[in-house]
Amino acid sequence: MAIAQAAEDLTARLLTITELAEQLGVTARAIRFYEDKGLISPARAGATRVYTRRELARMQLILRGKRLGFSLRDIKQFLDLYDHDPTHVEQRRQLLARVRHRIEELEKTRAAVTETLAELGEIEQQTLRALAETAT
Repeated sequence: MAIAQAAEDLTARLLTITELAEQLGVTARAIRFYEDKGLISPARAGATRVYTRRELARMQLILRGKRLGFSLRDIKQFLDLYDHDPTHVEQRRQLLARVRHRIEELEKTRAAVTETLAELGEIEQQTLRALAETAT
């Protein structure tokens, strides 16, 4: 009974590429892309890729990293550090440094967008005034 339960528990934790894609809200092609980049490594059950909780967690981190604007290289370094440092101290230090850098980049982008919006608003007002003068 214990062996059957252990086998059932293991099977319950395995996902096909389709199931993983559905759970994450991405395409199977996206998952294969990250696999090709070496960020995840599914096991095989015959010719079928099967994904464990580890790959699910890694994919969640990958997708979050991409959403936050980190490069694949940065994400790979985070994941590699996670695997090699059981205390995760170095991973957290690296993450903190990269997060601070990303915040600086986004603050610069925000300033540039604010400046552009102000300039476009000024152009809009000038154009409206010119159109109003032409109409009278």
